Amino acid sequence: MAKGRSVTVTKDVTSPDQVACPTRPQNRDTDFPIVGIGCSAGGLEALDALLAHVPADSGMAFIIVQHLDPHHDSNLPQLLQRGTPMPVVEAGEQMPVQPNCVYVIPPNKDLSLLNGILHLLDPAEKRGLRLPIDFFLRSLADDRHNRAIGVVLSGMGSDGMLGLGAIKEKGGLTLAQDPAGAKADSMPSSAIKAGVVDIVAPAEEVVERIAAYLRHAPPGHKADALPGVGEQSDLERIIVLLRSRTGNDLSLYKPSTLYRRIERRIALLQISGIASYVAYLRDNPQELDLLFKEVLIGVTNFFRDPSVWEFLRDTAIPALLARHPEGKALRAWVPACSSGEEAYSLAIVFREVLEQLKPEGHFSLQIYATDLDVDAIDKARQACYPANIASDVNPERLARHFVAEESGYRVNRDIREMVIFAPQNIVSDPPFTRLDILSCRNLLIYFGPDLQKKILPLFHYALSPEGILVLGSAETVGGFVDLFTPLDKKTHIFQRIDRLSGSSWLDLPARAPSTPQMVVDGERPDYRDSIEHQTNQLIQQNYSPAAVLVNGDGDILYISGRIGKYLEPPAGKVNINIHAMARDGLREALTGVIRNALHQPQPIHLNGLQIDTERGMQTVNVTVQGIDKPDALRNRVLVVFNDQKASAGRRKPRHSVASDRENALALELAQTRDTLRINQEEMQASLEEVKSANEELQVTNEELTTSKEELQSMNEELQTINAELQSKVDDLTWARNDMTNLLNSTEIATIFLDNEMKLRRYTTHATHLFKFIPGDVGRSLSDIVTDLDYPGLQDDAIAVLTTLIFSEKQVCTEDGRWFRVRIMPYRTQDNVIDGVVLTFIDITGIKQLEARLRKRETRREH
Repeated sequence: MAKGRSVTVTKDVTSPDQVACPTRPQNRDTDFPIVGIGCSAGGLEALDALLAHVPADSGMAFIIVQHLDPHHDSNLPQLLQRGTPMPVVEAGEQMPVQPNCVYVIPPNKDLSLLNGILHLLDPAEKRGLRLPIDFFLRSLADDRHNRAIGVVLSGMGSDGMLGLGAIKEKGGLTLAQDPAGAKADSMPSSAIKAGVVDIVAPAEEVVERIAAYLRHAPPGHKADALPGVGEQSDLERIIVLLRSRTGNDLSLYKPSTLYRRIERRIALLQISGIASYVAYLRDNPQELDLLFKEVLIGVTNFFRDPSVWEFLRDTAIPALLARHPEGKALRAWVPACSSGEEAYSLAIVFREVLEQLKPEGHFSLQIYATDLDVDAIDKARQACYPANIASDVNPERLARHFVAEESGYRVNRDIREMVIFAPQNIVSDPPFTRLDILSCRNLLIYFGPDLQKKILPLFHYALSPEGILVLGSAETVGGFVDLFTPLDKKTHIFQRIDRLSGSSWLDLPARAPSTPQMVVDGERPDYRDSIEHQTNQLIQQNYSPAAVLVNGDGDILYISGRIGKYLEPPAGKVNINIHAMARDGLREALTGVIRNALHQPQPIHLNGLQIDTERGMQTVNVTVQGIDKPDALRNRVLVVFNDQKASAGRRKPRHSVASDRENALALELAQTRDTLRINQEEMQASLEEVKSANEELQVTNEELTTSKEELQSMNEELQTINAELQSKVDDLTWARNDMTNLLNSTEIATIFLDNEMKLRRYTTHATHLFKFIPGDVGRSLSDIVTDLDYPGLQDDAIAVLTTLIFSEKQVCTEDGRWFRVRIMPYRTQDNVIDGVVLTFIDITGIKQLEARLRKRETRREH
């Protein structure tokens, strides 16, 4: 545990005036833990139980945020001081936090922490819902990171839940009082249900559990701290175990992120080290599930970073609509959507843009929201959130896009229908394509550099031209500045740039990566394995003169030595083919030789070739050798030039006197050379055409590959939609079964009518009053024969639909039965009136009893 400076006090202190915490900044240790405690109703008893078990020199600071009456002074510091030896003071502006001290929030203030200094702020909401606990715990998480500890005690509502989530995201510790021992269990229960609590314990055991955690927790360290050499091997073993258990490979995630999450689990389990933790994982597979949840922890909220949503609403989305004045069905993708807040925020902002601009064209937005965590997807589909989202969603948006429920708020149906949720692994599953907006915030920060280099080109491929990419506040496009251009650097919103050629970095999931060079055992080839180096080694070992390395078509791949005497670039378009560059005398001799050299192991020697150079005729010996090994040079040909020194007897002048026969032979030879040259040029032209056709075929193949990938992506989308619809069908089936069983079990005749008084649905018991058959659904109620003596039934139903005031009457039947008839408006889940509900309760027994009592009373009177 990190030790802070102890404050010396005596155990019998009863007045806060006798003790005090320092009120000015001092030279102090800033690495001590700070415990933020939130409570409301019933919190005083829980606070006394917690502080009673804190020693005077614990090395921790305690900051208490309680829901207080804003119009009355608080005596909470005096009440708490009686049960603890630590000084208890009311928090003040710019008061430094010291270890072994307790600070209490004053009434009608919000409390925050910055660099270990307390700051008081006026409440943002003078009336209505206030969430001071969430406000402080979030600032504690931002200021203390993994040295932040959050505790939620007894209280009503859900305040503190979002704050604990922020602390857990930063690597801190979160605790909640056991709801069974809390006077008001709503606050701790809400936090536990949200999955943001590490430890659940009675109030008197909270401090002991914190101390046990701190004894095993690592000290405060940098966010990019990496495991040691010995620990790296254990980290890799854990990654292998996670992959075997969950099917997801985390090897490309940032090691520091994984290591921090593992350290938290080690401290919570109080295990000695990572090596022991590996053994614990082998014996307890369920811990792998908890660790995987820990790695995937996604803490988000509605309209996170308001400036991002303001730019999307005011600039980015209006510009997107302006590019399609005729209207368009837009598409968006929100990977790593967690519990759905960001996807719904995007839908709300888009709807607000449409309402503000009122474009002439018809626009719609289909949002695909995906996440690796199946539980988070299920929660997102429910679209039900706690009441404390009011701190992130303004009252106007709450009123327009949410429906208030007993447990909090539910997103309106028109917003919910814009979003399709599905589980997906962004690394291995095909992406969604033809997107106009892609919002991936605070996910890339958890990925290593190699995975980021794979994901960003994937985003470029998924977006349509000029599509919008939204990244987190700590994320950038890195080196891919030629794929995205910033629309707003402050908010990290980018726009897709169209490249002239396909991206050389793109590596789509579900397709084997193609790389120009082999990577063996994770090591990339170095210069010693390159073509240049091996060619030089071959020349130095076997030849010393000038030489060139060519492929089977004669294209020059590498040049060694001075080759100007033998080859020269032709005029016109640059052509580095040896057949085009060879001088007269060499060009004809090389025809067909290079291809022959590829099919025979022995070198081909061309001796005594007469080459026409600028200095006259030069006799050259040429060796053409096909290469079989090393593998990097396979199917290559080496052409080596050796000058031959001509003897005085053999050397002849260029223009000598010859006989007629020699002249004829020379002329015939020249004609043959011209013919060969023409044939060579025609063959070269044909080769260029073949190359061009091959390039076109390659382009066509790439287009077909792209089409296949798009079809695969569309298939993935269809599967996603099908899974979403199947989930909804299952929910509706169970809801209908439940409703049918409920209505039948009550034995109450019930009839549902629409706004036109036509039959929509009825229960089995209703057939005892009305002569219903299945074909009557859709008919007017007045057309159905009934046993009730109630001619004004339809008129009363219309009156209830008009006034929304329910009606209740007692009506008899022709056979003497009595029923209480109640007519009420039919309200949908979105609070829309859509017909009426009629219920008929049998009160015949009550009426008969009344009649007997009345007769008895009459007899008594007579």
